[in-house]
Amino acid sequence: MVSPAPETLTVGFVGLGRMGGPMAAHLVAAGHRVLGYDLSAGSLAAAARTGVEPAASAAATAAGADVVITMLPAGRHVLALYRDEGLLPAARPGTLFVDCSTIDVADARAAHEAAAAAGHQALDAPVSGGVTGAEAATLTFMAGGGEAEFARAAPLLSAMGGKAVHCGAPGAGQAAKICNNMILGISMIAVSEAFVLGESLGLTHQALYDVAATSSGQCWALSVNCPVPGPVPGSPAGRDYRPGFAAPLMAKDLGLAAAAVRAGGVHAELGLRAAEMYAAFAEGAGAAQDFSGIVRAIRERSAPTAEQNGTSTP
Repeated sequence: MVSPAPETLTVGFVGLGRMGGPMAAHLVAAGHRVLGYDLSAGSLAAAARTGVEPAASAAATAAGADVVITMLPAGRHVLALYRDEGLLPAARPGTLFVDCSTIDVADARAAHEAAAAAGHQALDAPVSGGVTGAEAATLTFMAGGGEAEFARAAPLLSAMGGKAVHCGAPGAGQAAKICNNMILGISMIAVSEAFVLGESLGLTHQALYDVAATSSGQCWALSVNCPVPGPVPGSPAGRDYRPGFAAPLMAKDLGLAAAAVRAGGVHAELGLRAAEMYAAFAEGAGAAQDFSGIVRAIRERSAPTAEQNGTSTP
């Protein structure tokens, strides 16, 4: 990471939910002035308790800001904010707009174009690390845009995360994010299937973990976000799958990846199947669960075999 600049910046921050709230708080802790806005009065009040100055509207956060950061649910929200809700016109010429939302690559490029047309700079900088990473300031930022824009944003990214990678031209950050999360979604399904298979064969979760975590099966989905309770005490499985990274968000990201796969004519059978599985899980039992809770759906469909083998299925 580039070392933070010593000067205090004025930052507009729109989107103060479970991710944006902690991110804005870290900027305050780093000494920056943060003007924040969220449609949720509760989120805005929570951010105010960390030192964020509440603004009357999204556009009001941009007035006088050096940098405006957005963390929103989808590309349509980002583009509406930029184009229709006055965020770009409210800012001084040359303001840097950093969008940390996870959105379609085409939408990210459109946001860059809208910002440039209004006389501003832009960076797409989606994150990896989930709520835990946002709270601990260990997020990884994947940035798309110019070198100068990336350098300008670096002090703020440093305050909010552990690593920032300049991935290339506008939209490249979003491209890296959906590729990364396609890997993550596939690997979580693979790890979950392996644990359910182990259950049917009489393996304890700890035994399988101890082998796989130090062998060729080692991966983040196993060693950090283990989908069964016990082996990794801090994983969501140990708190009844309360999200870190919610299943509907994984379904959204895999949907973006699947759309890109189809548009690019890429042969990606596992990516497409993972998108289907997470879409079904998120629409059903997984709606309020961490994405690792998909192990429950796999186990449920496998239950007759596991029960026949007399295996415990926690």
